[in-house]
Order: sequence, then structure tokens, then C-alpha cells
Amino acid sequence: MQDLTHYIDGAHVQGTSGRFSDVFNPATGEVQARCPLANADEMARAVSVAQAAQPAWGATNPQRRARVMMEFVRLLNRDMDKLAETLSREHGKTFPDAKGDVQRGLEVVEYCVGAPQMLKGEFTDGAGPGIDIYSMRQPLGVSAGITPFNFPAMIPMWMFAPALACGNAFILKPSERDPSVPLMLAELMEEAGLPKGLLQVVNGDKEAVDAILYNDVIQSVGFVGSTPIAEYIYGTGCAQGKRVQCFGGAKNHMIVMPDADMDQAADALIGAGYGAAGERCMAVSVAVPVGDETADRLIEKLVPRIEKLKVGPYTAGDDVDYGPVVTAEAKKKIEGLVQSGIDQGAELVVDGRDFKLQGYEDGFFVGPHLFDRVTPEMDIYQQEIFGPVLSTVRAGSYEEALKLAMDHEMGNGTAIFTRDGDAARNFAHRVNVGMVGINVPIPVPLAYHTFGGWKKSVFGDLNQHGPDAFKFYTRTKTVTARWPSGIKEGGEFNFKAME
Repeated sequence: MQDLTHYIDGAHVQGTSGRFSDVFNPATGEVQARCPLANADEMARAVSVAQAAQPAWGATNPQRRARVMMEFVRLLNRDMDKLAETLSREHGKTFPDAKGDVQRGLEVVEYCVGAPQMLKGEFTDGAGPGIDIYSMRQPLGVSAGITPFNFPAMIPMWMFAPALACGNAFILKPSERDPSVPLMLAELMEEAGLPKGLLQVVNGDKEAVDAILYNDVIQSVGFVGSTPIAEYIYGTGCAQGKRVQCFGGAKNHMIVMPDADMDQAADALIGAGYGAAGERCMAVSVAVPVGDETADRLIEKLVPRIEKLKVGPYTAGDDVDYGPVVTAEAKKKIEGLVQSGIDQGAELVVDGRDFKLQGYEDGFFVGPHLFDRVTPEMDIYQQEIFGPVLSTVRAGSYEEALKLAMDHEMGNGTAIFTRDGDAARNFAHRVNVGMVGINVPIPVPLAYHTFGGWKKSVFGDLNQHGPDAFKFYTRTKTVTARWPSGIKEGGEFNFKAME
């Protein structure tokens, strides 16, 4: 049993609240560590340290800040396996998937090496008689991020890397379910040259979240998690005058047109629907074949692929397709939704309810499930399952398939598989979803574009990473300057238009 810590002012600090959360090994069901849950006083201490450290960092020129990011990239590559192994042990995802988690965060850090270019302002020479106008981007001060369990490396880096590159201090409140990798990242940032107090990790639950939301020093808050909590954080944070971006749940549809390559579509659905045990906000959980013939062909391709999936712990090798879900509660919720699908009349084509893994009977493993003939009023369609469950909703036409994606309250990601360029273009232009894949099942943009959904998948007007990150973590200041030349006579009492 390991007692984890907070990371405050460049040091590991024991929790003082007396409250802890268990950190499980999802493969065995055993408690492997205790995570301290901070109170408001502990959060206030971290904020005070950040507030004191930030001015000097904000005054450091962007090129020097970028060099810290360069070195951080090198250290991430050096420690990739160590980070991935720790991540797999606490989260349960396979080792290759854990490395991908770190890699996609690393790519955002690489983008932040370009901070000097991204932070350049604008300048107008001679806007009026002897008048120049220029704007500059300046850091907010102290920012905070509240991140989920499913990407304990990637999403923290999506937040703290641009925040720090812009000159802010950052307080990270990671998920208490798998907090070790965020603590390791804070150590690596300081090894890369980041001064102490600029990146701190404060573990906690709702008490820590509220301490962030009601602290006047914290200027911005980022969040990724469920939609109800996203709504709460967005509403509360905005009411306190903070800049807030919140990313909520998802129900991602993949439309399969009759002309699609059915093997390609089936392979895409296997990876997008069952990878990481479905614990991804960009997982495809709804397949929408257009026409019964298309649906029958797709199901025929899917069933043998699903039945061959290898489920096991990350220690079983790189050929494991997916591991356990994160907690016993998550497993129970998934199994309850599967039962609701059966009760409400969906056809369970592949039944994973009796899945057991010898030697890991107490682990949080969930077998793969495939439903057919799901209808929009069913709970398994309405709710985000966050597990290895794929629902098939048959559509009679392209317009009906498009309407399914557009009518759902979530709008994170979607995809269409087709050989028809006109259908693909029409879909991309019309669908009211933030990220669209064309023959790409998980359309997560690369680091130099922005990530964000629509509808109830997002609250706020700026996306994550890419150019939007540099807008979110800075304020624009515009200066109008006049340097008079020669002798000026008297004052002016009217506001003249620029000549």
C-alpha cells in the first residue's frame, strides 16, 4: 500500500485533510495506493505559491519558456515506458494504448514550443497623426485544470503545456482514480527547467474542485469529464468571473453507407468501439448502417471480429486488445445499461455478460457486447455507456442517419464511411457535431488544430490545444500610443476621427 501525495512548491507533500480515496489495480481489483483528498486550506496554499511564482515566469521571454518545453519533450521520450507502465497499472489500459496517451500529450507540448510565434501581437503604424496602435497577449496569472481518469497523461498536458507556455502558473486537480502520472509529469517539468511553484498537483474530490471555483486568484478553469459536472463547473466558474472551458460527455455515431468498404468499416468500429474498453470520449458507441442489407453485412463482419477480441491485463503482452474498466462502480454501471438494453427490446448479438478471466476474477473486466436493432428512445442509445458496448441503429436512408447524429444532445465526434465524395462532403457540412471523420473513426485533431465538440459536449467558446489554447490562456491588451513631434499649441476638447 502506497500513500500518494500532492505536489506543491516543488515537493511532494502529504495530505493533511485526513481524507483519502482508494486507487485500485483494475486488473486485480486490489487497492494499491491511497490518494489524499485536499481541503480548501491545502488548495489555498498551492494557489498562494502559484501567485508568488507567476510574475517572474510571465516576465520571462517566450523563447526561454519554449526551451523548457523542448527539454520536457526530451524527458517525456526518455521516460515514455516508465510513464506508460504506471498509467497502465492504475488505469488498466494496455501498454501500447498507455504510450499513445503520453504521445498525444507530448505532441501538444511540441506545438507549444512555437509559443514565441503564437504569442506575437499586432501592430498598426501610423493609425493617425503620430499614433501607433499595437496589441499584445499577456498571461492570465494562475490557471487551473480538472482532468478525468481516462487520459491521465494526455489531457493534463493539453491544459498545462499551453498555459505554462503563455506565462501562467497552473494548478492541476487530476482524477483521484489514477493520480500517479500527473505527479510524475510535474516532476519532469521541473527537471526540464520550470521554476518551482508553477506547476502543482493537488489531488481531491468536489471539495478541491469548489476550492478552485471559489478562489479569486484563479483566473481560468479547464475541465474534461461528464456533462452534468461540466455544466456545474461552467456555471459556477463563470458566475465567479473566471474564464472557463468545459468538455462533457459524448455519444459518437458512425454512419456506414451502402457503398462503404465493409471490412474497413468493421475494422474501424472494432478499434473505435472497443479500444481502451470504450473509456474514451471519442469512442464510437453507435454504428448507423444505412439500409437493412448494409446492416446485415456489417453485423456479419463484426461478429467474428468481436469474438476474437483478446481481453486481459496490460501485463499479458502487446497483443491484448483492451483491459479492465477503471473501477467496480464503472463495471456495474455498464452491466446495468446492458441489461436495460435487453429489457427495452434491443437484440444482443454478442453477449459478454459471462466474461471471466482466469486468475483475474476480482478484476474489473467487462466482455465485449454488440447490440442490433437499437432505437433512439432506449437508455443504451441516450446515455454515454463508457464501456465495450457497441449499439447498432438501423437507418432507412442517409437523411435518417444524419438526423440521428444531429438530434442527439451530445455533439463531440462523428464519422461517415463511404466511397461517395458528395455524401461525405454533404455530411461534413451539415452535421452539427464538432469533430467529423471521413473514413476515419476517431477524428481527434492533431495538436496544431483544436479539439472540441458541440451541443452538450462542450461549455465555453474556445476549444482545447491548437491556436485556441493560446487565446484561452492569455488576455489581449491593446495600446494606442502618440509620440508628439514639434511644438503643440493648446489642448483639444473634441474627439477627432483618425485621419
